[in-house]
Amino acid sequence: MNLWKTFKSLTIATVAASAIATCMAAHAQVELLDKVIAVVDDDVVLQSELDARMISIYTQIKQSGTQAPPEEILLQQVLDRLISERLQLNIAYNAGVRVSDEEINQAMARIAGNNKVSMEDYIANIHASGGTVATVREDIRNEITIMRVQQGRVMRRIYVSEQELDNFLNSEEGRLLTSPDVNVGQILLSVPSGSSTEEVESILERANDLRAQIDSGTDFRQLAIANSADQSALQGGDLGWRKMAQLPGIFIDAVEQLDVGQISEPIRSGAGFHLLKLYERRGGGERLIEQHFARHILIKPNQIRDEETTIAELNKLRDRVIAGEDFGALSKEFSEDPGSALKNGELGWSTPGMFVPEFEETMNNIALNEVSAPFSSQFGWHILQVTERRDQDFSSNILRNNAQNMLRQRKYEEELQVWLQEIRDEAFIEIKGSDQS
Repeated sequence: MNLWKTFKSLTIATVAASAIATCMAAHAQVELLDKVIAVVDDDVVLQSELDARMISIYTQIKQSGTQAPPEEILLQQVLDRLISERLQLNIAYNAGVRVSDEEINQAMARIAGNNKVSMEDYIANIHASGGTVATVREDIRNEITIMRVQQGRVMRRIYVSEQELDNFLNSEEGRLLTSPDVNVGQILLSVPSGSSTEEVESILERANDLRAQIDSGTDFRQLAIANSADQSALQGGDLGWRKMAQLPGIFIDAVEQLDVGQISEPIRSGAGFHLLKLYERRGGGERLIEQHFARHILIKPNQIRDEETTIAELNKLRDRVIAGEDFGALSKEFSEDPGSALKNGELGWSTPGMFVPEFEETMNNIALNEVSAPFSSQFGWHILQVTERRDQDFSSNILRNNAQNMLRQRKYEEELQVWLQEIRDEAFIEIKGSDQS
């Protein structure tokens, strides 16, 4: 009996040791399957992340119909991208950048809308491609987070001076990019070289006669086909849509003076006399923009106050305003936007594109003096009130703003690459190697 107990104990011990060894072996296999590829400061990039991204990139390349680069080159590019993303996500985390679930829901809705599918079909497509909604949501969260870090860190390094802006607007490129689009027709009456004064005057008289016929109702295109010496004659003289700055210099001044449908006086050039008709104009001219004078109260979720509590606090403040308390006084006391809180929550007169989309959507749709329900943006949760609206001519402002945005975007692309290299140079990065290499 004692021998049996001894044998039984030894058998159990052997099985237990075998089980432990098996578990250790299995654990070793797991470690081999998902190992550290790169150390990035206090974080790591895993083999599984690299594998998943490589599969995704190869799928995109295949769908685009282009030839994939050699695997070792693509592998290095993907690993560099993962390291860069990890650095930016770490900066975001340390800076307290957070993306709410509601923002991700809105982003997914926009993606579905852009692809003209319902949310249900969008989710079904995710599953059909072998993905999961949780993974897609995490990818969207990371993309939004990285975008905010880049904008926050890079935009503050960019400055466009007034002189720089003036120089651009006065340049050929600036005039071209900011000039209106016009749809113009032309009739050209040629003046042969060596024509006498009488012959020139006769051709001018004919041009004035054609203009009078047009003013009387004769179709411009019909007269162009019958009389114009320009190569556009068989198209009824149509020059089509062009940037104003692309027209010959002698045409620009004349077209600028025309209202839609009007005919120019005969214009003399080296080729002869021209009659121009302005069919349509896009851009330029007076631009009446609806402005809003708004104020808000901002409260941000934090480690102590979650989103639900934040929304509840804003609803209480909204009820107090509706009950008769002063919005500005409450903003000064409770708003976590220091810049506007000191001014009773006032943000001044707005122009389109001045605020984030969520803020502008609420501002555009709310009734005058109404207090909005709480809504979220990248800055936190807000309630908003519009106290005044007006229409202003912003043609000159819009022109300068568009040009400034163009210059800022150019500088942004350049400065972004500089900043990405800087944060990489300052980081501790150790490449461990990949199973694919």
